[in-house]
Amino acid sequence: MYVCVCRAVTESEVHDCIAEGAKTARQVRDATGAGGDCATCVRKICAMLKRSDDLVTSA
Repeated sequence: MYVCVCRAVTESEVHDCIAEGAKTARQVRDATGAGGDCATCVRKICAMLKRSDDLVTSA
């Protein structure tokens, strides 16, 4: 599923970016372009980052 329609960035691409060390929406944007246009997807990216952080914290 697309996270960012403007730049055609998928959830998988964002997850890969997070796995490679991205900790902020800005880092995801810099790596993928997601959030660089209309920014509608930034909320979704932040939720994905939080969920990833929560998984690491609880492990």
